[in-house]
Amino acid sequence: MIKIGITGGIGSGKTYVSDLIKKQGLPVFNCDQAAKFIMANEESVRTQLIALIGDELFAADGKMNKDVMSAFIFANEENRQKVNDIVHPAVKEQYLRWLSVQYTPMVFMESAILFESGFSELVDKIIHVYAAEDVRLHRIIQRDHLTRIQATERMKSQMSEAVKMKLSDFCILNNGNLSLTSQVNRILSQLDNQTGY
Repeated sequence: MIKIGITGGIGSGKTYVSDLIKKQGLPVFNCDQAAKFIMANEESVRTQLIALIGDELFAADGKMNKDVMSAFIFANEENRQKVNDIVHPAVKEQYLRWLSVQYTPMVFMESAILFESGFSELVDKIIHVYAAEDVRLHRIIQRDHLTRIQATERMKSQMSEAVKMKLSDFCILNNGNLSLTSQVNRILSQLDNQTGY
């Protein structure tokens, strides 16, 4: 079984690429979705987050206050690292459990912070989804209803795209002028040759 990471900056189109891969019948573990599930449901993680950020992090109905979390993690790098130190080990544990029940020759992990989290060590190959900064900025503002300043801050909080590209085995360009499907199929074909899938 070959394990492939999918990464790229915020607004690059990672999830769309993941969806194309799922349509091929291949499993994709989404780290962001796993983190959200864990923060909402794992009591030990919730307790640690409340101790770190405060009771206002969760509403009376148990739902996380996204604005409180965002304000905390984007305030500075130290805050972000403290949250990651709580959440990432639980995400890794869930990924390994998920991996243990997969049976396809190829499995995928989608993570915006694949390198920053150390999750790159859990995969064999890495696909980097790239989109130009102005394209990503427009997508983030439209999708997440953020101001230009907020969107720019979130982009700056992530590792440089140039560095990610150098560390990756494959690159998918998603500026809107090349077919994502053909690029995904070409990469899957190359991976097929390595697995005999």
